[in-house]
Parts: sequence; structure tokens; C-alpha cells
Amino acid sequence: MPLRLATLCALLSTTVAAGADWPAFRGPNRDGLSPETGLLKQWPKDGPKQLWTAKNLGLGFGTPSFADGKIFGTGTRDGKEGVWALKESDGTELWFTAFADAKQVARQTNGPGSTPTYHQGKLLAVSLGGTLVCLEAGTGKEIWKKDYVADFGGSVPTWGYNDSVLVDGDTVICAPCGSKAAVAALKLATGETVWKTELRAGGGGGYSSPIKATFNKTPMYVVLLGDQSGVVGVDTKTGKVLWQYKNKPAAGGVAQIPVPIVKDDLVWVSCSYNGGSALLQITPTATGFEAKELKAYKKPELNNHHGGMVLVGDYIYFGHNQNDGNPVCVELKTGEIKWGPERNPAGGQRSAAVLYADGRLYFRYENGVMVLIEPDPTGLKVVSSFKLPPADQRSHAQSWPHPVIVGGKLYVRDQTVMYCYDVKAGAK
Repeated sequence: MPLRLATLCALLSTTVAAGADWPAFRGPNRDGLSPETGLLKQWPKDGPKQLWTAKNLGLGFGTPSFADGKIFGTGTRDGKEGVWALKESDGTELWFTAFADAKQVARQTNGPGSTPTYHQGKLLAVSLGGTLVCLEAGTGKEIWKKDYVADFGGSVPTWGYNDSVLVDGDTVICAPCGSKAAVAALKLATGETVWKTELRAGGGGGYSSPIKATFNKTPMYVVLLGDQSGVVGVDTKTGKVLWQYKNKPAAGGVAQIPVPIVKDDLVWVSCSYNGGSALLQITPTATGFEAKELKAYKKPELNNHHGGMVLVGDYIYFGHNQNDGNPVCVELKTGEIKWGPERNPAGGQRSAAVLYADGRLYFRYENGVMVLIEPDPTGLKVVSSFKLPPADQRSHAQSWPHPVIVGGKLYVRDQTVMYCYDVKAGAK
């Protein structure tokens, strides 16, 4: 009995530790929904207690990921793009690995935007120029590299490649948006190509990230490619295109960024630049699948810039409009706007990155304002807000990384620095 009890305790401990990780962009399920509980339901007047600040991370706006007591991110230092690892406990640096020359792209001056993806001791990240690297997470040692341009016929987008790859078992799913591969599957161990999805992806891709979904018992990868290719569902074993939606809301040109939301047979997609939003129903046909448009909005009626969207129950919450983060609530099953967009809640301005945790929405605004909102389809309910350190103490004006909560702590990156706040219930 004692042995069984010890074994059970060990299993529970392992489960809790694994659940505390945030191993990829937008979390364990890539949906912006945190499994954390026991968090503050409202913040003190001046905001939650700040525990530490990590500095000299390198220019970059990628959201950090968390695994095995470490924090991972991307940044540019001394003309090189690289991946860094910090101690989760205090933010001190463990290692930095440069893996690509800093790419000068047409419009991107903020450094890399890819979030490192952690899986089974390996770490994967993408540079602005399209270098995909696989590292040992413990040491930062390089295992293999691929090049979106040379290997897959990619063309560096206007703002550079900013996708965060998906790892599914022993396979890496990436979106080079190239003439040889719009989507590609690679072996995690070696980087060897497993399959390629060949279709016209153009230079408008490279900003969104793949997710996995199941429709009519068929698993597939859903990827927003942008330009004229729109959003696609591809077979997980072959890369074959099972359905594609190329109408304006998902093929608006320039930059399609937010990861689509999927539930049951519904897909919600929103694009900031010249796009809009659309609700799709994915249904089987005699020859495959069809993406039926149930509801669509053109820009500027409804669109998300690049802060992401979250589905809480049956409702989608996000910041509306290009270069804005005006909160809005949309019912998933109908695509109807329930309320909003509401302008500048609690002084939050410009783009907003959105996270959900323990009954609250966390809106992180570009002007350094954090807003805590209670999700409610009947109307906007602002609970609390606070300001990040003053602009002259922050490292860059364009504060785009998504907030992350791990172990009762809120992490907010601001280019070369990152702040850690205690948001556990009972914290003062």
C-alpha cells in the first residue's frame, strides 16, 4: 500500500508539473486558454506585485514559452538572431544560441517574432529570414536546421517569417508558404521532410501558425496562409489539401496573422490587413470536405490585428481593428457580434494581445496598459488595470508579445526585457 501510494503521488506530481508548462505559442493547446486556477480575481490599485525583471534579452517580439523550469524566447543580439533560455525562478540567463544572421526585411525592425516550441527535450524556432532550427532545450546545442527559402521555395514576407511551428508526436509542422511547400511536415529527430503541401501560397504568408483539429473523425492541420491561398485543412499523413477557403476575409493580402479558432465543425478566422472575419462550417462531401461560409465581415466591420482570439464557452473575445485592440464579443455558432467593439478600455490603446485564465481575460495593450476583463456575452466588464513600467523605462514602443501565466505568475515580455508578476490569489 505505501508503495502504491508513493507511486500515485509521483504520478500526480508529474501531472501537475506538466500542466504548469506553456510549451508553445498560445499554450499547450495553442488556443490562448491557460489551465491555471487560484488566480487573483482583481488586481491591487497599482497592479500585482512585480517579482523580477529580466534584461538584455535581445530585440524581438516573440512570446516566451515555458518548460522544465525554463523560459525560452527569441531575440536579436550583435547582428544575430537567436534563442535564449532563462531560469523560471528568477529570470537569470542559462544560455543563448545564435542560429541566423539578423535579417533586414522590408517593414520589420522589431526582431524575430517566433515563439520557441518545446517537445521532449527539443526546442524549435524560426528566424525572420526563414531559418528553422532545432536545439537541445537543456544546453542550446544545435541539432538541425532547415531553410524555408532554399528548401521549400519560400519568399521572405514583408514583415519576415514569424510563425511558431507545431509539434505533433515525432513530426514538426511548419508553414514556409513556398512554391515547393505551403505547409511541410518534418521529422523531429532529423529535420528530414516527410511530406509537402504544394499550392500557391505567395508572399502574404509566414505570420500565422498551424493547429491540429478533427472534422468528421478526420484529423488535419489547419493553417492560415494568407495572400490568395486563404485558410486550408490538410491531411496529417500526406499533406493533401482536404478543404480550402479563399474568400476575402481569409485572403486579404499583405498579412494574415491570428491563429484560427476551431470547435466541432466550425472554424472562425479573422485577418487584419484588407481582410475581415468569417465563420466557416467544415462538412464532408463525396470527394472530401467543403468549407461553407456561414457569416462574413469585411474590414473595417470586424477584424483582429495580431493579438489573437480566445474562445470562452460559446463566445469569442478579441481586440478589433488594425492597430487597435477594441474588445469585442462574438457568438461562435452564429458569428453574430454580441457587444462591442468598445474603445480604449481603462486607457488601453493600439493592438492588444489576449489571454484567458481562471475566469478572466487578460488584454495586454501596446501602450503598456494591462486590463483584466470578466468574459460576459452581455457586455464589457472591466475588472482591473495597471500600467507596465513607464515608456522611458521600457525597451520599445511596440509591445506585442502575448501575456503568459505559469505557476501563478504573469509574464509580460517587452522587447529586450520581461516582467514577472505574482497573480496567485492571496498575493499582495
